[in-house]
Amino acid sequence: MPQVLEFRLPDLGEGLTEAEIVRWLVQVGDVVAVDQPVVEVETAKAMVEVPCPYGGVVTSRFGEEGTELPVGAPLLTVAVGAPASGDADEGSGNVLVGYGTGKPPARRGRVRPTGPAIAGRQPRGGPTEGPGGADVASPGRGADTSAADRGANSAVVGTAAHDTAARRLAQDVAATEGRPGGGDESRVDGPVPVISPLVRRLAREYGLDLRELAGSGPEGLILRADVEQAARAARAAGAHVRATETGAVPYVSVASEPSVAPHARVPAAPAGETPARGGGVPAAAGTRIPLRGVRGAAADKLTRSRREIPDATCWVDADATELMHARVAMNAAGGPKISLLALLARICTAALVRYPELNSTVDMDAREVVQLDEVHLGFAAQTDRGLVVPVVKDAHTRDAESLSAEFARLTEAARTGKLTPGELTGGTFTLNNYGVFGVDGSTPIINHPEAAMLGVGRIAPKPWVYQGELAVRQVVQLSLTFDHRVCDGGTAGGFLRYVADCVEEPAVLLRSL
Repeated sequence: MPQVLEFRLPDLGEGLTEAEIVRWLVQVGDVVAVDQPVVEVETAKAMVEVPCPYGGVVTSRFGEEGTELPVGAPLLTVAVGAPASGDADEGSGNVLVGYGTGKPPARRGRVRPTGPAIAGRQPRGGPTEGPGGADVASPGRGADTSAADRGANSAVVGTAAHDTAARRLAQDVAATEGRPGGGDESRVDGPVPVISPLVRRLAREYGLDLRELAGSGPEGLILRADVEQAARAARAAGAHVRATETGAVPYVSVASEPSVAPHARVPAAPAGETPARGGGVPAAAGTRIPLRGVRGAAADKLTRSRREIPDATCWVDADATELMHARVAMNAAGGPKISLLALLARICTAALVRYPELNSTVDMDAREVVQLDEVHLGFAAQTDRGLVVPVVKDAHTRDAESLSAEFARLTEAARTGKLTPGELTGGTFTLNNYGVFGVDGSTPIINHPEAAMLGVGRIAPKPWVYQGELAVRQVVQLSLTFDHRVCDGGTAGGFLRYVADCVEEPAVLLRSL
């Protein structure tokens, strides 16, 4: 007999507590091999493919794409063959490279409805709600031989013997799922008659207990309309209570078509929740975009930076013509191409050697400024998922060629969402090249807990006094936003002036090479 094991979202490290399902890589009925990636999730740090430590047939999945799950929540269940040693705690243990996992969780009992099944309907691998609205493991849709064959084609099985075993396992799963009384008969109450994951999600958003609702569908099935009607009734009841207490007639607005899409129209407020604006003024309608994943993490960090760091900004215009000529000469000499960002990064690391106060962090608990020995240089990168700041580790030990290669690698990883948490943390100073957006200047927010950020605007031809005469030169605006707790304006101005001197006359940099 096959054994059904539950795989939960593992601890992803770096203090991460939740992840959003971006894309399922397997379907219910597919055959998976040990350590085969089964789902792609997005954390506050990066995109991660999560491999399953078990090999067998996928019997159910928990959560639709776009759903946010906490660490430890069920991801899927896998039917595996009976263990040779009788030990149910066997598995690969290597759920994520670089992140350890404990032994697999114990098998959870499955819930069977005691009443007649809904005609013509079967659950399709999502969480089934138990008493009190808690999610329990669902047996899922029965897997037939053809489903196992399709899964075997997508999985990395390797041998014909494994294919045969997989088909037999799928047949056993189908037989077990279809056998009357195959579940836990000790339970006196079955799952809530809900099939659509959308209905469950709406119920959670409205704060409704599905067990208290009467379904209008076949065999008492709870439909979306039932949840919306209950939400309207609860909202109206709450508004009536508030009106009775205050003597005012509140405005009640209920959206008719709430959506679970990331960019959704504003739904009706959950039961018991007051309108956004008081005094009879209707709540503002619009498009709500959830702050989660990478964008949510950036919002939290920027808010904290603005709240805790007393920042100041100084800026200067510099003639970058000679720096552009130097880059052309370097690339004409052959070898890997040197990027302009790499040259600016090399200038930054040299300036931080002269002004180490700006490569520091503030420990307010100890009331100390901690000057750091290594320069881990972050650079702002705009992606489809939001702003991320990859970090070039030990940038002070790298030359321009090495910096160019590392910038290119991290930029591509950011574009494809493959940055690891380690590549997004640990920065000590940030270089922000906002000139790529065609703007001249900016006053950026410091990347907490760092102490400074250098901004680089676009390099554009402008009139400039060169050697006593008016000429058209390639001019760039440089700005430095710094934490005023770590240094005063004199130190910040000295740093920025040294950077500008190196941009205008790259030979100045030779003194520190």
